[in-house]
Amino acid sequence: MATRNKVLREACPLEAALDVIGGKWKGIIIYHLFNGKLRFNMLHRVIPAITHRMLTRQLRQLERDGVVMRWVQTEGQVQVEYSLSNFGMALKPILLSLRTWGYQFKIP
Repeated sequence: MATRNKVLREACPLEAALDVIGGKWKGIIIYHLFNGKLRFNMLHRVIPAITHRMLTRQLRQLERDGVVMRWVQTEGQVQVEYSLSNFGMALKPILLSLRTWGYQFKIP
């Protein structure tokens, strides 16, 4: 039996889009990646209220959906960086418009 989310996602492109970017932390993660690559710890510093576990979970979901790319640097100490894919960068004007809408209507 199909779940409600699956049915909505297949029937409505808006629901599919919201499923990809929806979530408590995904918007702010994407917003901070608009300026380029960030290491995991730097992302955590700019979003201090998120736990390491939740940041990892949200990044994995965004990576799975093709919004975020994960880069592993193996020179010296292993470091992981995240950046937006072209698909993720396509969200920039949309999310900036939503931010403007939020300011305009003083959404808390």
